[in-house]
Amino acid sequence: MDQSIAVSHLRCEYLKNPLGIDERQPRLSWIMVSSRRGARQTARRVRAASSAALLAAGGADLWDSGRIEDDRSAQIVYQGTPLISRQECWWQVQVWDERGETALSEPAFWTMGLLEKEDWQAQWMAADPDYLKQAAHAVRPTLTEPGTPPWFRKVFSADGAVRRATLYVSARGLAEVYLNGRRVGEDVFVPEWTDYTKRIHYRTYDVTDLIRSGRNVLGAVLGDGWYSGYVGWQETRGRYGLENSLLIQLELTGADGVRRTVRSDSSWKCAAGPIVSSDFMMGEVYDARCELTGWEEPDYDDRGWSPVRLVEPPAVPLTAQPSEPVRITGMLKPVSVHESRPGTWIFDLGQNIAGWVRLKVRGPAGRKITLRHGERLNPDGTLYTENLRRAKATDVYILSGRGEEIWQPRFTFHGFQYVELTGLDGRPAEDTITGCVVHSNLEQTGRFDCSHPLVNRLWQNALWSQKGNFISVPTDCPQRDERLGWTGDAQIFSHTASYNMDTAAFFTKWMRDIADAQTPEGIFPDTAPRLREDGSYVGLDGLGGAAGWADAGIVIPWVLWRFYGDTRIIERYYGAISAWLEYLERTNPEGIRRNALGNNYGDWLCIPADTTFRTHSPMKTLLATAYWADDAAKLARMARAIGREQEARRWQAMFERVRRAFQKEFLLPDGRLTVSTQTAYLLALAFNLLPQEVRQTAFGHLMEELRSRNWHLSTGFIGVRFLNPVLTEMGRPDAAWKLLLNEDYPSWLYPVLHGATTIWERWNGWTKEEGFFNPQMNSFNHYSLGSVGEWLYRFAAGIELDPEENGFQRFVLKPYPSRRLDWAGAEYRCLYGWIRSRWQRQDQLFRYDITIPANTAARVFIPSEPGTPIQESGGPIEQVSGIAPLGREGSYAVYEIPSGTYRFVSHYSCAETISG
Repeated sequence: MDQSIAVSHLRCEYLKNPLGIDERQPRLSWIMVSSRRGARQTARRVRAASSAALLAAGGADLWDSGRIEDDRSAQIVYQGTPLISRQECWWQVQVWDERGETALSEPAFWTMGLLEKEDWQAQWMAADPDYLKQAAHAVRPTLTEPGTPPWFRKVFSADGAVRRATLYVSARGLAEVYLNGRRVGEDVFVPEWTDYTKRIHYRTYDVTDLIRSGRNVLGAVLGDGWYSGYVGWQETRGRYGLENSLLIQLELTGADGVRRTVRSDSSWKCAAGPIVSSDFMMGEVYDARCELTGWEEPDYDDRGWSPVRLVEPPAVPLTAQPSEPVRITGMLKPVSVHESRPGTWIFDLGQNIAGWVRLKVRGPAGRKITLRHGERLNPDGTLYTENLRRAKATDVYILSGRGEEIWQPRFTFHGFQYVELTGLDGRPAEDTITGCVVHSNLEQTGRFDCSHPLVNRLWQNALWSQKGNFISVPTDCPQRDERLGWTGDAQIFSHTASYNMDTAAFFTKWMRDIADAQTPEGIFPDTAPRLREDGSYVGLDGLGGAAGWADAGIVIPWVLWRFYGDTRIIERYYGAISAWLEYLERTNPEGIRRNALGNNYGDWLCIPADTTFRTHSPMKTLLATAYWADDAAKLARMARAIGREQEARRWQAMFERVRRAFQKEFLLPDGRLTVSTQTAYLLALAFNLLPQEVRQTAFGHLMEELRSRNWHLSTGFIGVRFLNPVLTEMGRPDAAWKLLLNEDYPSWLYPVLHGATTIWERWNGWTKEEGFFNPQMNSFNHYSLGSVGEWLYRFAAGIELDPEENGFQRFVLKPYPSRRLDWAGAEYRCLYGWIRSRWQRQDQLFRYDITIPANTAARVFIPSEPGTPIQESGGPIEQVSGIAPLGREGSYAVYEIPSGTYRFVSHYSCAETISG
């Protein structure tokens, strides 16, 4: 076994080598790597320098932490020289292990953004409306129709050597920037969605390699996006404004250190380009005959271009985007194509995605190719689009006639598996269509598989729904005219999401959106960013305060704290969270949350489906009160984590008071609840709202309810997350497995059996008997019901957070196998490395393979029969150095085990009460 150690995966603010951050004391992390058992970090030293050369020479003019004797390798706060705008920070970490051996990482870096308002010399510019008159094909935008986006250009000279060129860009709208004809970066939809009345993002790019000596051309295309396009289900555009504008600042630093700036100002020119119109919901129309050939060259004749117009800067701060950008992350070739009508071709990508298609065609100039997108097919093989509501989801490409033409849209995206193509003569070639998968570029950190193919597909469906809906913010669906950051959907799925992908930076950004949307009274929103409601927007009572939705303002910080050990998120939003709880207490003085519930969605889309807004019912009141109690319990723990002991006691007392009120209102003497739904019992048990002596009795009533439905679920968005975890923790994993493996309606596997490649919004989105459900609300890519993914990681495979420690430096491995599966396993890359847990049954033998990453330890539960031997790598477990027995708990032998890879074999019968 390799005895060495190494250091890898250096991150700053959860990101790899980020450019232009605005955290003045960023947090650093790394992974100590070793396959040696028991390897752990005992000391660390971080050095940071203002240049790579200085760091390589051993210098550390920014920060030298010195050797610190501890095992921390995450959430390390920079404590060096105060950082200033544009500061380059090169850093390296050295670690020591318990044997005194040491390892030094490769260097990493981050740069600071423009921290002060005065750093911005660029001026906000917009296209002069006259540019639309200069092009016959150009379309003037209206309140209901998108118009022709402008192209911008400016020629500048770069004389002498340029040591570094940095580009800062922001927009009210979406910007795609070009330097000398080459696209800057791989990001799409820049800047990403914020509440433009509170803050606007900017992005930073290193463009040194794109600068050439002499004359250069800086250009940009400006689209609508969230700022001026359609957002939500409204009938008009322009939620934040109708005039897009652009801010560009290019800084050229010469070899002598002198900085020169090329900025957006009145010297730029603009013109209508080949994009005739573009909108997220409606699609994009592109006329290749109108391309501005040569516009990226300095000598291009732009005398026919229009001047730009300077506009007022926004009265809100520009802030660096703290999360991964949206990008194309994958390409899919169609798995089939068929002709649904003469000349109408349907491509099947085999996977429901968010994104667009790359078109490759030949034909005469002026030929019009139309691409429509949909998630499903009608029974006759035509494209099903009714569930898109007002979203046209249609792209149009008009050929230039210049040989092979390859095109993809810039400022739209669709949710689709099928693409309908019309306008070609004859059968399209196999490579006519390529699907481009688009989402926030989060790193995948989790994988699950097992011996049941349908369960594997279910897990993949949840992952694909996460990809399809994590586009700047966690949205509800990528296909219809909605695509909002619903807080309830996201908080329910947030645990699953955080196993699947590294969500730390993404949720950090979104928590800022949630806080931005909080009202002065303390009300957290139902969607974030929250849309302003006025005359042209049909509102939903302020879109705030709904139980299970607004509570995301606590759940999201909780998830970041539990998964990543992040206490800064608590400190930063402690006031906002406290204001929320004070609001609940102020409006519900009796301890029952029945007032000020906003839209009061309840257990949305439970069975039978309840889709009434603003109504009240005992079930909705129970749900709301349960969430209030849990909010208080969570804040009590989080307050304690940041040293606010007195306030922790206050929130704990609030929890106890609401808990007593809950019992008085809803608990009957026989352990039943006055509201006898699955979700009612699940919330009462999951949130510890019942007296200890009543829990088993109440659980029995839950089991009765399940049995009365022949072991089928009836939960909606809220209850579904707790269903299998509660059944398992209360001692009935066999019931959880039964529910998971049901294949008839309603169940998780029913859609899988009928071709789902993502999670459906409704249990009955399509049924064999009824066909498609009402298209007014019937998304086929909607992750909420996929929150069972959390159970697959935590219980089916057994990778679980320690109940008292955060961040997975100590964790639990405890699988709950089933006789109906031969094997199952998962891996999860936490802040310290890959955790692996995989079991396999063979007759009475149980094989359990695990990996505990270096610098961590786990409490490991090995399924086994009492009194039977357990072997590790062929020998008795008792003889393995470092493994400490902790006794037995039920059908498990429990051990404390240090880092390393282990292979156990035990005797285990895997008895189950419910089967088949």
